[in-house]
Formats: sequence, C-alpha cells, structure tokens
Amino acid sequence: MSLHLHDTATRTMREFHPRLAGVASIYVCGATVQGVPHIGHVRGGLNYDVLRRWLVHNGYDVRLVRNVTDIDDKILTKAADAGRPWWEWATAHERAFESAFDRLGCLPPSALPRATGHITQMIELMQRLIDKGHAYAAGGDVYFSVASYAEHYGRLSGQRLDEVQQGESTASGKRDPRDFTLWKAAKPGEPSWPTPWGAAGRPGWHLECSAMSTYYLGSEFDIHGGGLDLVFPHHENELAQSTAAGDGFARYWMHNAWVTMSGEKMSKSLGNTVAIPAILQRAAAPEIRYYLVAPHYRSTIEYSEPALAEAISAYRRIDSFVNRVRQRTGEVGHGTVPAEFAAAMDDDLSTPQAIAVVHNAIRESNAALDRGDDRAANEAAASVRTMTDILGLDPLSEQWADTRGADDAAHHALSELVGSMLQQRQQARAERDFATADAVRDRLQACGIAVEDTPDGPLWTLKDG
Repeated sequence: MSLHLHDTATRTMREFHPRLAGVASIYVCGATVQGVPHIGHVRGGLNYDVLRRWLVHNGYDVRLVRNVTDIDDKILTKAADAGRPWWEWATAHERAFESAFDRLGCLPPSALPRATGHITQMIELMQRLIDKGHAYAAGGDVYFSVASYAEHYGRLSGQRLDEVQQGESTASGKRDPRDFTLWKAAKPGEPSWPTPWGAAGRPGWHLECSAMSTYYLGSEFDIHGGGLDLVFPHHENELAQSTAAGDGFARYWMHNAWVTMSGEKMSKSLGNTVAIPAILQRAAAPEIRYYLVAPHYRSTIEYSEPALAEAISAYRRIDSFVNRVRQRTGEVGHGTVPAEFAAAMDDDLSTPQAIAVVHNAIRESNAALDRGDDRAANEAAASVRTMTDILGLDPLSEQWADTRGADDAAHHALSELVGSMLQQRQQARAERDFATADAVRDRLQACGIAVEDTPDGPLWTLKDG
C-alpha cells in the first residue's frame, strides 16, 4: 500500500504523488511568537514531524519549511504592555518555541523563515495581484478583492461567498467587506516598511505564508499543513491570493485537530493553556511527545491529568522493555518494520494503530524472553526501536539522553542492577517461588523503586519523594 493522506480541499483520502519524484516538499504554518508555547501550539509541529520521518523512512528527500510570524497586532500589543521592543519580544518567544520543538524531538526544519525577512517577496506578490486586477491599494493599505475571484473562492473551506466574514475591521478604503487585508498602513510608532502604494506599513498575516512558501518551495509544492483553526480564513485566503497570482500552490492540504480543555480549544485568550515549560516539570519530553502523537492527528485531544498519566505509563513500558532486552541480550540495533505498522502509517498516518503494533511486538518479545529465546527477543526489540524512531520515540535515541538523568552512567548502572533483580524475580515467579519473588519486590520498594507488573513485562520507576 502507498501513502494516502486526507486532503482538506477535496475532503477525500488521496494517494500521495509528489510533484518531483523522490522529493517531498512541505510547508507548515508555524507560530505567531506572541508568548510562551503551550501543548496546543506544538501538536501540529509534532504531527508533521512524524509525517516527515515516515517519508524519510520511505526514501524521500524531504524539504520542510516552517515559518515564524514575527510581526502581528498581538505581538505589538503585548510587547508594548511589557515595555519591551517588539522585535526583542518576538525574538525571545521565537527562541522559546524552537526550544520546545527541539526538546520534544522535532527534527529541525529545512528552513525557518521569518515574516520580516521576506518583505520584498510580499511586495512582489501584491504587485502581481494588482496587475491582474485581484488586489487594490487604498490609503496605504492593500486589499485582495474576493469578488474578482468569486468563481474559486471558498473551495478549501466550503465558505459561501454571501456568508464570508473575514473577522477584520472594515476600513474606509475597502470596496467590499468580504475583501481581506494584504498590507496595513502603519499607525504612528509602529514598525513599517515602504511600498510603491503610499504610506509605509506592514504585511497582513495571510500574505506572509504565500510569499514564504513559494519562495522556498516553488510556485507549486506538495503539502501545506497547519491547525484545523487555520482552514478559514487563513488558508482559504492563502490559496486564493496565490492561485489568483498564477501559482499552482499546494497540491495537498493537511490539518491537525486541536488540543482542548473542558471542550474549548486551548488558547491564551481563554486562559486554558498548559505551557511547555510547566508540563516538562511533570513529565519527560518523550512522554509528552507520546501523549501528543499517539492519537490520530485529525482527532481532538481533550487534555486531562489522567490521560497524560496513561500516556506516561505507556511510554515507560516501551522504555522499560527496550532496556530490559538490552540488559538481557546485549546491544539492540534497528530492525525491520512490520507490514501492519507500515499499513497503519500509510493510512493517513494512523498512529493509534501503529502504536498498537509496537505494543504487540513488546508482548511477543517478552514472551520470547520468558521462554529463553534471546535472539527472537532482540530482533523484536530492534523492530520496536525502528518503529518508535519513525514516531520520534526511540528510547535509546541520543535526543532523549538528557531525559535519562544528568548522570547517564549512574542511571545505566541503576538500570543494570534493577534489571538483574527483576530477572531474578521473574525466574522465581516462573518456578512458583513466590516468597523469593515478593522479597525481591520488597527490597526494591525499600530502595524507592516501584514495580508494576504489566502485559508488556515488569515496569519499574523511581517513586516520588
């Protein structure tokens, strides 16, 4: 089976055929760097990182561009409220976002363009639209004329032309309230750049992504990704202005669902966010990543502490298993990907089914260990490493070295000792010597080590306090 993706534009599952053989080009709408990132912000980045890893595994040269919106009304307002320069505010929070992506195991993008670094490309795009009669200047502003593109507008979001509301103020220069802003004339004291159409100003949000995506990936590229909340107006307007200018633009549109809390989309304005720095105090980075990539990318995640705890436990079972096999059989390399895992990933990145294959392999490998078949156990563990690497969750990956403690040698020594004791306990239980098995468990507990018997084998963790 080849890769099939759900395309928002056609509302169908489509087989992936890249524009260039062997090359996959992806543009992901990145952050508006107005504040500290929360788990709702980073979910999409993780989802498209899994897509990228799966494409790389299948031999593609992946070119992934993720932008930074570093000029925006909210950035200007928050910087002013804090008494800080707008550019310093944006830069500080851009670093916070990139740190979050890095800590959660995202591969670095091929390019990370900032909006303010691509004003020239935006002005060129606006000129093309004005020349074609799809945009007009008015009092230093520039607007896209929706009516001029009425035959095509709404094809991504399904918006009816007579119901379009852009969610922006109706300025005096607008010819039609449905028109959207490409360029804003600057207010006194705001950052601005000169244009050929009057007063200096700054770009509108929609214009930025069209200019940056086509500059780096070409006038037509493979996949445009982003959150479900971006379908309208942002992505609808991107599509309209790009194709009206004559670009082929995105061949596939992918949208990840939200992270919600009490049924509401997680957002700063609602005050219902879980910031990345805060959640990293409660769980290790790979555990948080597991929590965010295990559900299907098009399904909503309703945040709760019990759900997070369940994900933490599930990831620790994987981690404990791989280390148990390594302790018993020696180093674990990388192995083959089961057909069931590949089928799940090719089915619109069905990570729930893919992770189920991982846990099935763990159960089979534990059974092999119990019957003394170390070779089969090692091969199964190698397969688990490869599958989890595709998901960005390989417990032995160097990217997670810091999650194993500041002193990795000490942690490794502890793992060896605990693993040896658990093997003794397993052997005693197999021989029905329950007194010895209980004694081993009690000794571990006295040392602050909790042992949980799971279908995937014994799981040990350091008890809090």
